[in-house]
Amino acid sequence: MSNSGARDIAGSGSSGQGKTAPTPVNTPLSNAPISQGLSRPTVPDTIDEDADTDDDVEEGAADPTAQALYNLVSGRLAHLVGQSSGYVENLPPSVKRRVEGLKGVQDKQTELEAQLKREMFDLEKKYLALHAPLYERRRAILVGEAEPTDEEIKAGEAITAQDKEDEDEDEDDELVQSLAKLSTKKQKDETETKTETEEPETPTKGVPQFWLTALRNHIELQQLITERDEEALGHLFDVRLTYIEEPALGYQITFVFEENPFFENTELHKTYYYQKELGYGSEYMYARAEGTKIKWKEDKDLTKTVEIKKQRNKNTNRTRLVRRTQAVPSFFDFFSPPLPPSSDPELIEAGLAVDGDELEKSELEELEEKLELDYQLGEDFKEKIIPRAVDFFTGKALRFEPGFSDVDEDSEDGDEDEGEDSESDDDQPRRAPAAPKKKGEAEKAEECKNQ
Repeated sequence: MSNSGARDIAGSGSSGQGKTAPTPVNTPLSNAPISQGLSRPTVPDTIDEDADTDDDVEEGAADPTAQALYNLVSGRLAHLVGQSSGYVENLPPSVKRRVEGLKGVQDKQTELEAQLKREMFDLEKKYLALHAPLYERRRAILVGEAEPTDEEIKAGEAITAQDKEDEDEDEDDELVQSLAKLSTKKQKDETETKTETEEPETPTKGVPQFWLTALRNHIELQQLITERDEEALGHLFDVRLTYIEEPALGYQITFVFEENPFFENTELHKTYYYQKELGYGSEYMYARAEGTKIKWKEDKDLTKTVEIKKQRNKNTNRTRLVRRTQAVPSFFDFFSPPLPPSSDPELIEAGLAVDGDELEKSELEELEEKLELDYQLGEDFKEKIIPRAVDFFTGKALRFEPGFSDVDEDSEDGDEDEGEDSESDDDQPRRAPAAPKKKGEAEKAEECKNQ
């Protein structure tokens, strides 16, 4: 590039000072000329609540006028972060043409990345079909329709022996100690004599409460499953994955239940849809999720509690019953996912999104947190829980969960002490503390007269 071109890019300036080439991003506020000479706010080390606010300003304190001007300027500059500084716009025409051409080259790369993602989606579908016979074999063993072969048992025993060696190598590791505390099967003290559990007189069919135990050993689901949910989840005997292409790419998780006293559905579905366009990093972006409407049997809705109170009319002296229905946390809220925020009137009108412009900032942040958790649970079911269900049942998968060693050991010790008081609790799945109450849950009151 010629010297004249370089001057056009750098701009003219005083010859007596060093020239600084412009950058494509905005100049930081600390280097901005307009910030020079303006005082920053001073913060005292201590604050006297009884101090007289009418006292004169101490010498050296910030000038209120300059401070106000500084706040105004810094606020406006903050909105310019990430915007063009004019560097690209001021390039010579020949250079700008090359930049536009580079955009065209990059666009072809983006098309190839989109093609790669679609082929990976099809490849996942292909291998899911190859896994189908193995998943069916797992289901048959779990429900007692089939018994594992000697070859399958031998392979499993080899895996158990290898896992035991790995645990022995890390026996002093904090992670393994936490794993022993959270495992649904209580570990005997090494100094005690180990005895094999005797086979009951009535043969046990399949693997009881397999999926309940597996779900409870997932860090996030553990917080969602309440004690009221456990009996219903005890009737869950299979969880399946299906990829879908209409009306958009995505996947569906199917929970298969045997007949139970809680709801009439035999299958509950949770479907996740991807956006049509890939994200900036060429990854699939979630659009929304949909769940099956659960047909609860009378007074068996696990997402609500019903409180009945008597009221007496002072004038007529008649008594009536008031039923107060209140929403409570439950794992089955998973099938009623939150709607994403949007400014698209068609999506809002169709009930596929909520109007994000009508939400307060705090409400929007809370909604985004719920959506993030819901999408993460969907990914975990697809990538971890369904393919590695046996590891979640035995607790092995917990060793690979991030942040697992941060579990409060004191609370776990207390749970173990309580469990030792009753022999009948030994074979029951570990119970997690009740999930926290939801914010903003509406209460619904229904009145019925006592005949």
